Amino acid sequence: MSKSVRIALAQINPAMGNLAENVAKMCGFYAEAVDAGVDVLVFGELAVCGYPPEDLMHKIYFLDENHRAIELLAQKCPKITIIAGFAESYNEKCYNSAAVMKNGKVERIYRKTLLPNYGVFDEKRYFQSGGEPVVIDINGLGIAITICEDIWDAKWLKAFLKDSPSYDLVLNLSGSPFHSGKVMERYAILERCAKKLDCAVGYCNLVGGQDELVFDGQSMFVDSTGQIRALGPAFEERLVIADVSSKSEITQVSGCVEKMPELIDEIYRALVTGTRDYVRKNGFKKVVIGLSGGIDSSLAAAIAVDALGAENVVGITMPSRFNKAETISDAQIQAENLGMEFHNIPIEPILKSFDEMLCKMPGWNNSGMGYENLQPRVRGTILMTLSNQNGYMVMTTSNKSETAVGYATLYGDTAGGFSMLKDVPKTMVYKLCSYINRIKGREVIPASVIHRPPTAELKDNQLDSDTLPNYDLLDRIIESYVEKDKSAQQLVDSGMPVDEVNRVVAMIDRNEYKRRQSPPGIKITPKAFGRDRRLPITNQYRSQAKSKN
Repeated sequence: MSKSVRIALAQINPAMGNLAENVAKMCGFYAEAVDAGVDVLVFGELAVCGYPPEDLMHKIYFLDENHRAIELLAQKCPKITIIAGFAESYNEKCYNSAAVMKNGKVERIYRKTLLPNYGVFDEKRYFQSGGEPVVIDINGLGIAITICEDIWDAKWLKAFLKDSPSYDLVLNLSGSPFHSGKVMERYAILERCAKKLDCAVGYCNLVGGQDELVFDGQSMFVDSTGQIRALGPAFEERLVIADVSSKSEITQVSGCVEKMPELIDEIYRALVTGTRDYVRKNGFKKVVIGLSGGIDSSLAAAIAVDALGAENVVGITMPSRFNKAETISDAQIQAENLGMEFHNIPIEPILKSFDEMLCKMPGWNNSGMGYENLQPRVRGTILMTLSNQNGYMVMTTSNKSETAVGYATLYGDTAGGFSMLKDVPKTMVYKLCSYINRIKGREVIPASVIHRPPTAELKDNQLDSDTLPNYDLLDRIIESYVEKDKSAQQLVDSGMPVDEVNRVVAMIDRNEYKRRQSPPGIKITPKAFGRDRRLPITNQYRSQAKSKN
């Protein structure tokens, strides 16, 4: 039997394309690992350059710098074995690779074999498939190296490794993006793999936000029976250290948590992490939010404050004559509760000037949809002007339910740099607001905001329900049609009302042009608009249902 091998899974937050910064970060974790007596230090998939690098992979000089970076990492970290992911050019082909480094040199390279090409993944656009297993021996412990998707098909992996030297542990370098429920799906895969291969599994994931994606970490060791023996925290950089003696003997050492977080907590932390990293990694310090006194902007402000600090969030309320005194008051109360900067810029004088000018055009009046949508366009202009003047990033506040059906004004409330709630259904918005008040132990988001019937306040006595189905039904239709790819007829056959299904499905389909022009947002559901769901803008196909009777 081998002696115990101390293995550290380093779940780090790389900066896309900043190879020098990433290597420096990895060297810092290396120093920590050496101090902890670690024998093998593992970093995630493409940790050297960030994941996913997309068309950077088509730049040969980018790949050359990846090679130099991995060689520099090996030189700077010679005392223990290190395994790290990097983008590799080999024999004029590109690979998603893992370097095994020891004694200051790259000793072996494993190249990812199974390449995902679904959902948010486009790996066959960039990478060639590897074909050679890599199994290393560390103090008598056999370790097979894999990268992300390689472990998703346990039957294939067992066949792939059948002629390799014996192994007690499969190490998996991963860049697995978060969505709600993903960690349990991931654990089921690791459990199945461990049992199928009759070995332990060490899974090392990235953390942090990258454009629409956010990585949750939650790296783990499972034994050959599929039981979790060590679990890393969610959304935090950390070394997850365990002593591995055999396929069934794993003892956690440090960097571990007792259990996985609850789902609502995961979602909130994903939104905070994705917001923080998008703003910071794109070079911004402060953000500005149109704070209307409604529930969406209240949630957005709370997330931004947790992500960036209250001193870096500016709220602007921009009332017209249609905004009620209580919503204006709630916007100010919300800002005070969060301790953020707040300003009131009434837009009624601007609307009057626009109206006087547009009255010269045939067909114009101030009681139609054009005038309603003028209001968010004025607000968007104010926010973008403040962005230009002060260097703020504008945060838009539309949720997934509104984004799905186009219940947002192009160049108005869609104007901005980032849309943190873009993949958050309206029903989840309410749950998140209640969750924030619960974990903070006080009324951060006023009860009046949570309980007020939702309204855009673009005309007198307007309610969202004048235009849309109730949000419970709307979100059920969106989940079934968008996330589960069910047809309109399947929705009706499941008991949903035919008129509402056909109306909502048509709205979803014809508003692709709006979504394509909207800012990116954080993916938190199994299928998000944008990277996950890509449909033509010019599209005359319609899914329609008939009544069951």
